[in-house]
Amino acid sequence: MEFTTDLLLNAAQYVHFISFALLFLAGFNLPVSEDLVFIVSASIAATIVPENTPLIFAGCFTGAYVSDIIAYCTGRFVIGGVLLKHPVLSKLTIVKRGFSEKRMLRLKNYFDKYGLKTLFFGRFVPLRNILFMTCGLINLRFRNFLIVDFCALACTSAILFTIGYSLGENYDEIFPYIKRYKTIVIVLIACIFIFLNRKRLLRLMKRIRSAGDTKSNQ
Repeated sequence: MEFTTDLLLNAAQYVHFISFALLFLAGFNLPVSEDLVFIVSASIAATIVPENTPLIFAGCFTGAYVSDIIAYCTGRFVIGGVLLKHPVLSKLTIVKRGFSEKRMLRLKNYFDKYGLKTLFFGRFVPLRNILFMTCGLINLRFRNFLIVDFCALACTSAILFTIGYSLGENYDEIFPYIKRYKTIVIVLIACIFIFLNRKRLLRLMKRIRSAGDTKSNQ
């Protein structure tokens, strides 16, 4: 966090290029916080180089959008196109368990029903790259991915940039609240997931109980 903040502050005149580069690298799953980059960049726009505000926002937005596309392509062409089709790597135990045909079919069925909604709201939570890679892995239509991700990113980027710009030099005050917000969002998404899959979870619990009863009777 300190490295990213110092890097942006020390090169304020070029922050639109740096923010783009940082968010671009995040697409390769490097530990770069998108929220931090947006907020600090907006703070710099408000306090140091207000004349570059449109450029800075464009740099952040474009970097984040390209980053999402990189994650999607990683899932589609690297994991799905190389890893799962490699004659040696595809036979590794960890790959077989993690990407079994049964699991892949479940993911495909889930995304057929709730994929676009999941993609939109998933943009608001941490570890979003996993979601984007999953979209690529199950071959979600690239056009649909671009449209929904663009709309979701327009919402999140506008919120984060506005927060950073409004707070100015006091941008660091918002980070504890962002952490709480992320926790709340994750809990809500977990609750929604449980609600949507309640019948399947109940059947699974019954199977586990019946299996336990069978063992105890033996």
